Amino acid sequence: MAEKRISAPLTDEQIMELRAGDNMLISGVIYTGRDAAHKRLVELIEKGEKLPIDLKGQIIYYVGPAPAKPGKVIGSAGPTTSVRMDAYTPAVLKEGLKVCIGKGGRSKEVKEALQKYKAVYVAAVGGAAALIAKKIKKAEVVAYEDLGPEAIRRLEVEDFPVTVINDAYGNDLYEEGAKRYRIE
Repeated sequence: MAEKRISAPLTDEQIMELRAGDNMLISGVIYTGRDAAHKRLVELIEKGEKLPIDLKGQIIYYVGPAPAKPGKVIGSAGPTTSVRMDAYTPAVLKEGLKVCIGKGGRSKEVKEALQKYKAVYVAAVGGAAALIAKKIKKAEVVAYEDLGPEAIRRLEVEDFPVTVINDAYGNDLYEEGAKRYRIE
């Protein structure tokens, strides 16, 4: 599988070059957001109100990082189980979000929305939270500070490793892997 380097903001054309199974290194800005933040974003979308961040072409990492230790930018920052965001994901994709980072599978509705809005779902390695944190060079809260670890943060990352799980063509790396190794 190909290894690609990406940074936001991303275009539809760039997303359409990505395929399930591609390994990627992300550098630049990504945002964090878990279910509480997503719920607030979707409430604003439904009311037609301005969002605290512009989602167009952006990347959201499903993480609630641990507090930073002295001298560190951020604490452990491993991915959250993505299904927790499934109820909100189609709405944020419609607003222009291009990449969601998490772990685990996604619902049929999310996979359909990824195709419709030309976006991808990628997985970060679960269980490697301390190692992932080393790829984060800067972190600042940009919205919903009252949510603590679930606040929306703007992260600056360098060579943040992920793998495309669901691409904009409807492919699913988890399903393909299971089929490949299924014993009949």
